[in-house]
Amino acid sequence: MTIATTDYAALTGSYTIDPTHSRLGFVARHAMVTKVRGAFNDFTGSLVIDGADPAKSTATVTIKGESIDTRNADRDAHLRSNDFLDLASYPEITFASTAMRQVDDSTFEVSGDLTIRGVTRNVTVPFEFEGAAQDPFGNQRLGFEGSTSISRKDFGITWNAALETGGVLVGDKIVLEFELSAIKNA
Repeated sequence: MTIATTDYAALTGSYTIDPTHSRLGFVARHAMVTKVRGAFNDFTGSLVIDGADPAKSTATVTIKGESIDTRNADRDAHLRSNDFLDLASYPEITFASTAMRQVDDSTFEVSGDLTIRGVTRNVTVPFEFEGAAQDPFGNQRLGFEGSTSISRKDFGITWNAALETGGVLVGDKIVLEFELSAIKNA
């Protein structure tokens, strides 16, 4: 059963992000000519939805930085090091919403505090509501997708290498990608 996207009041409740059906990813420019894509494979999160007043809704996410995966073990080890995420000192990346706003019938802006490497910055992510359904196991599910860009320098991540042809090895702009499936708590 799918609920109409405009019947948000029926979706009010608390939800847990289902990590086995969700993806938290990122994209970074590499060597000025291509992109590297990666994801974090170990994370938890929750949503509290107020369908009648989305501004009262909240979201939190905690990512285990060690779970970074770019499909290259050497690159992943470098990203875990002090040059990038410094996971020995800051093992988690967190997000806690500070505001939500409904933009149109299916778009919501979620603003909040993103903490990476001990540095907290406010970011806003536009999310598309992908729908609601009851899965074969009787769970009420919601789906959201969104992305936003951040500057890695804003979080104290400045390591780079100059290229002989000009430019740098790693771009400053990082695109964060969210594909979320959340299950309503009983």
